[in-house]
Amino acid sequence: MKMTRRVFCAGLATVPLMRPAQAQDMPLLTARSATVQLAPDGYPATPVWSYDGTIPGPVIRAAQGSRLQRRLVNTLEVPTSVHWHGIRIDNAMDGVAGLTQDAVPPGEFFDYAYDLPDAGTYWYHAHTNSMEQVARGLSGALIIEEATPPDVDRDEVLMIDDWLLDPDTGLFVDDFAAPMVRSHGGRIGNLVGVNGRYNYRLSARQNERLRLRLINSANAQIFGLKLEGLTGWTVSLDGMPLDTPEPVTDTLVLAPAQRMDLIVDVTAEERETAGLLFAAADDTWRVLAEVSVEGRAASVPRGAPQPLPRNPRMEVVGVDAAPVLEMPLQGGAMRGLESAAFNGQKLTWQELVQQGQFWALAGQAGLGEAPFATLSRGETARIRITNDTIFPHAMHLHGMHFRTRKEDGSLGPLRDTVLVMPNETTEIAFVADNPGKWLLHCHMLGHAASGMTNWIMVR
Repeated sequence: MKMTRRVFCAGLATVPLMRPAQAQDMPLLTARSATVQLAPDGYPATPVWSYDGTIPGPVIRAAQGSRLQRRLVNTLEVPTSVHWHGIRIDNAMDGVAGLTQDAVPPGEFFDYAYDLPDAGTYWYHAHTNSMEQVARGLSGALIIEEATPPDVDRDEVLMIDDWLLDPDTGLFVDDFAAPMVRSHGGRIGNLVGVNGRYNYRLSARQNERLRLRLINSANAQIFGLKLEGLTGWTVSLDGMPLDTPEPVTDTLVLAPAQRMDLIVDVTAEERETAGLLFAAADDTWRVLAEVSVEGRAASVPRGAPQPLPRNPRMEVVGVDAAPVLEMPLQGGAMRGLESAAFNGQKLTWQELVQQGQFWALAGQAGLGEAPFATLSRGETARIRITNDTIFPHAMHLHGMHFRTRKEDGSLGPLRDTVLVMPNETTEIAFVADNPGKWLLHCHMLGHAASGMTNWIMVR
């Protein structure tokens, strides 16, 4: 389809800055301004905030069991920090400005160094004023490789994003803090792409087997996805392997911050195209990543793949005996809040709006001095999340993974982000095995910035 302009538009304790002398040879990750061609040729290029000058940032690959080190150098004109999303990490390295560290001022740096217990697909992104900094480009893929990789011919990272651009100037539409955006569904782009390209393409051979690592790095958009000319299995969610690969037979749903590893066989005929499609706003399916089929890798496809190797500490035990903590999701347009706590005061809905706060978690807008819950290390916890708003929310827990608990008491797959639909209740259960202060927030980043953020203390 031709790209026309019409289509185009369709105070807690913190860790101080670190300057260890022994880290002078640490690899750098530089937050800096750059200009990239996000829009199609013929449209203006876009000024962005980037890691190392690219959108997305460089793919960081490391081996499971190794130690990752990166020095964040901030050459932007604003403070920033990096959150290593999904990694069960030392709390001081989690990158949450105002909770686990001070934001890194312009011209300064911070040294991140932590062990990598889990293999899987993760990502890194800014966690200072995230709703603007991530939208401007500050994110990248983090891949932790298994000691024994699966039997595939290629490993491809597909970082899915959207951008809200002015087609006349190429600039980001500068409404990051607009009340309409934050109080509704969040910032949704007018251009969708993969790995910084609106027309991302791969080439493959018939019966070639690929591992596709899907990452939703968008601010708020929930992607409905389907395969065309590919036969696939889901083998991992949010970095954590499934016990048994699940055949892809229906639409895949990927909420902001969620990841999904697929193993796919190219079943389209030679000289045809296959690909990953997404459900557009006009209820049509559009190509997200096109696969051109040239040549043949084998005469027949392979059988179902084997499960990925398990990560450590995937069990969640003692769930039935664990007390249930209630966390209603509250506020937003059309529902509002009668009142909520903010900065130590109880404010009415009108007063909250004046402060730019439209949402609350269990009656608390934004980070309070007291945590939502204080847990002992090794304790099993259950949180019942009830969505009392008219919008979906992608709830993300830092530092630990959880399982959803179904009505029959069975447990779902291990994840770090769960999509909770309007008027839906989702219960999560996890073992609080990582000490520190851990954020629990909506990953629709405008929602998090305007109230939907809380935290948990693990002693």
